[in-house]
Amino acid sequence: MLNKLIQFSLRNRLFVVATAALVMVYGVFTLVNLPVDVLPDLNRPRVTIFLEANGMAPEEIEAQVNLPIETALNGAPGVEAVRSVASPGLGMVFVEFDWKTDVYRARQLTSERIQAIEMPEGITPQLGPISSIMGQIMMVAVTGDTTSPADLRTLSDFTIRRRLMSIKGVSQVIPIGGERLQYQVLISSEKLRQYNVSIDDIDKALSATNQNTTGGFINNKGSEVLIRNIARANTLEDLASTVVTNKDNASVLLNQVAEVKFGGAVKRGDGSLNGRPAVILSIEKQPTASTVTLTDDILEAIKEIQTSLPPDVKINTEVFKQSSFITNSLTNVEHALRDGFILVIIILFLFLLNFRTTIITLTAIPFHYRHYHGRITF
Repeated sequence: MLNKLIQFSLRNRLFVVATAALVMVYGVFTLVNLPVDVLPDLNRPRVTIFLEANGMAPEEIEAQVNLPIETALNGAPGVEAVRSVASPGLGMVFVEFDWKTDVYRARQLTSERIQAIEMPEGITPQLGPISSIMGQIMMVAVTGDTTSPADLRTLSDFTIRRRLMSIKGVSQVIPIGGERLQYQVLISSEKLRQYNVSIDDIDKALSATNQNTTGGFINNKGSEVLIRNIARANTLEDLASTVVTNKDNASVLLNQVAEVKFGGAVKRGDGSLNGRPAVILSIEKQPTASTVTLTDDILEAIKEIQTSLPPDVKINTEVFKQSSFITNSLTNVEHALRDGFILVIIILFLFLLNFRTTIITLTAIPFHYRHYHGRITF
């Protein structure tokens, strides 16, 4: 059999050379387009459910929130494991499916199961984004010399994050640090007693106001005109002018019993860079995205964003970058292959003492490979 194969190759040299060239071109094409990553894909299809429950203790979240969802999802088609985590004000349920399950079908099954669960008032289950277990590929820091932490957080939330989320392959961008602005109503107990108003009155007034309502429509000479009651607050002054109650035929406004202003929410963590306040953006990728290619796209987008930011605001992209490790590892592999190739040439020539035989042997080495459908990992 081997002799026949050798004879065939000698008689059809052009065919063998052409086949070898095609195989080499295919191998180079596969190698160039093969995605690279720091670790192999370790993800079973997984769905994360977030359950925000402000004011509830971990024990209450575990018993009243997490447990009903775990019970409903246990036994669902393809589910391998269900586990949960409870912390003050937040519950998380992780649903893992078998390897053959499509992640989008897994999310559909999860969504259908949790829709039938009756949750405590004010708690709405939310599915987390599709992301990888090793999905955190990059961290960038937003700093400013004169820009306040509140403005830095606003820029990060509504300008930088939205632009990065539009990049194909980005799963989630999580801002950390700064001050998240919110409308704050600081009630004065002395003024409450002065106007004989309770905190419940203010709570009811704020719940009932700041919303638009509809009044149907009227027929105006054959044209339907929509009737709307525009009451949503657009400024602090609008919110401060909310009527709390009526006392002695006079309206008591919110600004008469409280101070209405913008303020930062209570912090449970913060971000800094080199000892200075900063907003850290943690960027996560989708499971099938190439880390190196996606990082290049993110850096290009950050360059575009930087031109529209205030002069003192800078985006530092060197806080953490997983692609740097991958690039350095690839460089080390290339150097090792180069040095190994040179040593093989020298050793073969010393043993064979013939350039032609050495070259023939070297050309055979690249064709002895095992094809692997996957990605290069380190």
